[in-house]
Amino acid sequence: YQYPLMFGLILAFCWCSLVCCSRIYMGMHSILDVIAGFLYAILILVVFHPVVDLIDNFNLTYKYAPLIIISLHLALGIFSFTLDTWSTSRGDTAQILGCGAGVACGSHVNYIMGLKLDPPPDTLPLSLSSLTVTVFGKAILRLLIGVIVLLLTKVAMKKATIPLACKIFRIPHDDVRKARQRMEVELPYRYITYGTVGFSLMFIVPCLFHFIGLS
Repeated sequence: YQYPLMFGLILAFCWCSLVCCSRIYMGMHSILDVIAGFLYAILILVVFHPVVDLIDNFNLTYKYAPLIIISLHLALGIFSFTLDTWSTSRGDTAQILGCGAGVACGSHVNYIMGLKLDPPPDTLPLSLSSLTVTVFGKAILRLLIGVIVLLLTKVAMKKATIPLACKIFRIPHDDVRKARQRMEVELPYRYITYGTVGFSLMFIVPCLFHFIGLS
């Protein structure tokens, strides 16, 4: 969508500030950690921005892209689980990797099935349409249905993956919170659960919207 540049800059600055301040407020990171993370994010942007289209095209068109994506994200998750003691960062890392893999796989399936959910490039940028009662109502309905589907997906996968991982690795699951702190449980639980959520976000929920006429 076409919008004023200053509006985008203000929104990005506010969002970034809220994320950084929340990390400090929650005691998860120090000010130095946040500054280093911010600079590292800029470095990642500089390195990967020139090849974004190449990566996106590979993800959408290459036949074995989902297999490579899942394997790569899973390997990165395993390497991040080398700490001797449990920390919330381990689970967050696996959660982000799983969600990213699910989103990428969902995009690939959309492309393979010919479900072009994005507008043609020659129609971009889109102009903001006027806000009517019908448009607002559809937006709220899409939000409610989407959130409910994703929450149900998360709950279902959580109830399935944790007991299954405990059974496979023979870990007592009487205390679920303690069991989740084990690498053998936390990695598959976070990765599979949020991978499924990401896939639902990109493929299942949009298909549902199309089916009920809310696209």
